[in-house]
Amino acid sequence: MQLGAAKNTATTEDDYLAVIRAKTAELFAAACEVGPALAARPKDEQNACRSFGMNLGIAFQLVDDALDYGGKAAKLGKNTGDDFREGKITLPVVLSFRRGSESERAFWRRTLEEGDATDADLEYAISLMMKHRALEDTIQRARHYGAIATDALALFPASPMKVALEETVEFCICRSN
Repeated sequence: MQLGAAKNTATTEDDYLAVIRAKTAELFAAACEVGPALAARPKDEQNACRSFGMNLGIAFQLVDDALDYGGKAAKLGKNTGDDFREGKITLPVVLSFRRGSESERAFWRRTLEEGDATDADLEYAISLMMKHRALEDTIQRARHYGAIATDALALFPASPMKVALEETVEFCICRSN
């Protein structure tokens, strides 16, 4: 799925979400589900932990994708614009492409599909994302999935562990600030 979406400006938001669900979110879900499964906790608790992990994973990846265009390299642990240089179609690109004019879409095709991109093009890409609120809306979607993750914990009683998990969601989203 990821290879099918790579350098393909026809990728939809649903396509993109399917890729991150199958990749990042599935890993987070499995990591969160394995503890309660090994402890033979009730199935509803296992499912709640899986849902927490799945939605946290989606939120994490959305923030990561926004940070690639709007973050600081020192904070990221990678260079800003790596996704752009690699031709990755992430949600900020999908939103900018869909909301853009025909000339803006031609820019995305040239830089991402054809791989004809310069450092100046990265700056223009970021300006298009700002113009079309793509980074802001990507973070808003991350907040949505973060809220679903937090809601998945509702069946658990108050505890320091529950608070820590809720804070993990908040930390994940706050990386975007």
